[in-house]
Amino acid sequence: MSQVRTYSQQTVDAARLLGLEIARARRARRWTINELAERAGVSRITVRAAEAGTPTVAIGTVFELTTILGIDLFGASPAELPELLAGGRDRLALLPARVRQPATPIDDDF
Repeated sequence: MSQVRTYSQQTVDAARLLGLEIARARRARRWTINELAERAGVSRITVRAAEAGTPTVAIGTVFELTTILGIDLFGASPAELPELLAGGRDRLALLPARVRQPATPIDDDF
């Protein structure tokens, strides 16, 4: 029996918004679903699911569709993504590499 996965409303809304952008960009280029699917190397069912905002479509597939269609992600052009990536790595480097629970409970009862 398959397990049912539930998603937060924010996740569902974000997936739907990105799906709408994919559909808009595809239609603006006057491409059929089949044409985009062929360019991306996926099935037309996968493209339909991505455009519908189905949150179970693999993130790599969705990013590939946006790249093919020229949709800027994270508010940055493709040329700006390496800089954003480097900044993200720098911020992550400031945090501990491992997170552990404290050995003794913290007494925060003032």
